[in-house]
Amino acid sequence: ILFFRELDFSLAQIKDMLDSHSFDRKEALRAQHELLTKKKERLERLIDLTKRRMEGNAEMSFQEFNKEEIEEFVQRISESVSNPEFVVECKYDGLAMALLYDDGNFTRAVTRGDGIVGEDVSNNVKTILSIPMHIPETRHVEVRGEVYMPKASFELLNKRQEEKGVAPFANPRNAAAGSIRQLNSSVCASRKLDAYWYYFQNASDFAVQTQEEALEAMSKMHFRTNPLRKVCTTVDEIWQFIQEIQEKREDLPYEIDGMVIKLNNLADQR
Repeated sequence: ILFFRELDFSLAQIKDMLDSHSFDRKEALRAQHELLTKKKERLERLIDLTKRRMEGNAEMSFQEFNKEEIEEFVQRISESVSNPEFVVECKYDGLAMALLYDDGNFTRAVTRGDGIVGEDVSNNVKTILSIPMHIPETRHVEVRGEVYMPKASFELLNKRQEEKGVAPFANPRNAAAGSIRQLNSSVCASRKLDAYWYYFQNASDFAVQTQEEALEAMSKMHFRTNPLRKVCTTVDEIWQFIQEIQEKREDLPYEIDGMVIKLNNLADQR
């Protein structure tokens, strides 16, 4: 935790310095800022990956996936869970986000996902058209997912960058992260972000017992969930579905960099 606080402070320092130095110095600082940001993002993903695996989930990139590892994962789970059922979902290349609602109204959006630690980006999230400002549920609701930049939006943004003589963004994830942190919400709105929601934080308050039920419940509350998922019971089913998605990957309107295998029963994930 201390490391992240120090890293956050270093990033803030560099941002403050950008406007007070010569052009060459600015370029050096921008490079340093980008390097530190990438290091921080990698560490955040490592922590999230470790947590998911401890909770009974497997998250791997397409390059990492092989059938033997899936067999090992299923075997390990089967040692403690009788007849386990799994949900296989896409792993998005975006920015992790939590949405909070009370009395049916949107109250807050926070990055890095627990509603306490992270950046409050509510004003910018309000510009994402697929995110509901009102839901048909008066109880407290917290959902988590990923904000991303569709491929078409990314291509248009980089075309505009080039027309302005500005360096294009390296990838949609960086573009999405930069957009959601804009001070001017109109800039964020112009970049046409979107989102998918895959985790119902307080599902137990709604007697939701499985991941599939959680996704269906979120969908009924007007949160956008991805239909590209499958409930599986065998290694062969999991592997076949992963292969199907990998074949479709290039044609999807958004970037994915892997798949996530989750225990369907939420109680078994703990």
